[in-house]
Amino acid sequence: MLATSSQRNERRRPERVAPLAKLPVFWSLEGKTVIVAGGTDGAAWKAELLAACGARVHVYCPEDELSDVFLELLATANDDGRYVLHHRHWHTDIFEHAALALADCETDEEAEAFHTAARVAGVPVNVIDKPAFCQFQFGSIVNRSPVIVSISTDGAAPILAQAIRRRIETLLPQALKGWAELARDIRDRVNEHLSPGPQRRTFWERFVDRTFASNQSPEEGVERALLTEAESLSEASATGRVTLVGAGPGDAELLTLKAVRALQSADVILFDDLVSSEVLELARREAKRMLVGKRGGRESCKQDDINAMMVNFAKAGKRVVRLKSGDPMIFGRAGEEIARLEAEGIPVDVVPGITAASAMASALGISLTHRDHAQSVRFVTGHSRHGDLPANTNWATLADPTVTTIFYMGGRTAEKIRKALASNGMPLSTPAVIVTSVTRPNERRWSGTLGGLAEAVAIIGVDEPILIGIGNAFAARAKAAVEMPVPLSERRGTRVAQSA
Repeated sequence: MLATSSQRNERRRPERVAPLAKLPVFWSLEGKTVIVAGGTDGAAWKAELLAACGARVHVYCPEDELSDVFLELLATANDDGRYVLHHRHWHTDIFEHAALALADCETDEEAEAFHTAARVAGVPVNVIDKPAFCQFQFGSIVNRSPVIVSISTDGAAPILAQAIRRRIETLLPQALKGWAELARDIRDRVNEHLSPGPQRRTFWERFVDRTFASNQSPEEGVERALLTEAESLSEASATGRVTLVGAGPGDAELLTLKAVRALQSADVILFDDLVSSEVLELARREAKRMLVGKRGGRESCKQDDINAMMVNFAKAGKRVVRLKSGDPMIFGRAGEEIARLEAEGIPVDVVPGITAASAMASALGISLTHRDHAQSVRFVTGHSRHGDLPANTNWATLADPTVTTIFYMGGRTAEKIRKALASNGMPLSTPAVIVTSVTRPNERRWSGTLGGLAEAVAIIGVDEPILIGIGNAFAARAKAAVEMPVPLSERRGTRVAQSA
């Protein structure tokens, strides 16, 4: 029995947020009281961090137990009275009206006592380097305030968090601080001109483009120019636009930066069945996601219905992303979609993706046009809309082993492909490869010859996306004899299966 459309959507509906070890929360402490118990260097760093957030930090520690670092902090950074030193150990009466409580405790017994006292008082608590007594944790921070980035590994690998922070530091220019302050200053005035939705988001996306266009702080006159731009946008047409985005073969790291930006700005995402959940994880959380699955041998949405959805959403002012596996311009029916959108006067652009054949060549470590073996490469569909071989395929031309041929979606027609090529003169000994689910964790490979093609497909199966490569360019892979499937950790090597 065929699944209904709603059942297919339910089966493939991705999680909008993957499981989180902790909830990242940015908490205002301006003018609030926080407790710091202990006088160690670690306690001093936490106290300085809290004071930088505008908190009034009450430190409980006998003066003779304060570290040199803490003493220097209190001596040099307390002109405004942000630190209040109490020359005694902490006690259970100090937590009233506190927003947070932190301690550096030598023993688990003291840590448990502090943790219990804070919780009884209803105050969130953290005991430094003792995760069992922490209700919250501090991340590794990149400070471009009001832009703040915090990285956490849930205590599993602090050094990794620091390494990530260093990388982010190199990506975010110091000038970002000035642009963020400008955004804060003009936000209310921009919102007066632009209603919530596509127009307002378009303005802020352009603002971001300007922010990262150079490493310079905002120049004089930029504020006026931005407000003028907001006024212009308020008078612009409410029609949305459609972007055809190539999702690549599955590995989210193969997405282009432009593809990620399109996903992050979308109101609606119409995605194919072959798009991986890892790719969808990069999309804007608020975007409406709709599975319009198109997959060989399975029930799928009609192309006319997909076209109509794009038109309707765009005319409602939405920014629509049509997310396609691989590259939208290769066997993706993009031409039909573009024609319909242009006929309706809807702006449309295309973000290319890595097509499966390129990903396969990379995974196998071979050149599809190695000058010793092939002078050209062809991408050929393995079936027509009726499920058989395309009627207009020139098999005599494809039967040349010096031409690398990649068949997309040819699993169910593998035996017919073999016969068609052989009957047009291609030797059954011609090298051939099969790769399914390329770049994905369940990727499988086979290598052998044209003669063993059908038997190999029968072993591998046709439930996953399948590519068939034929030609002399695959000669080196035809000699590698190991088992199948290939473990994810060994994809880059020479581990492919050989036919008997």
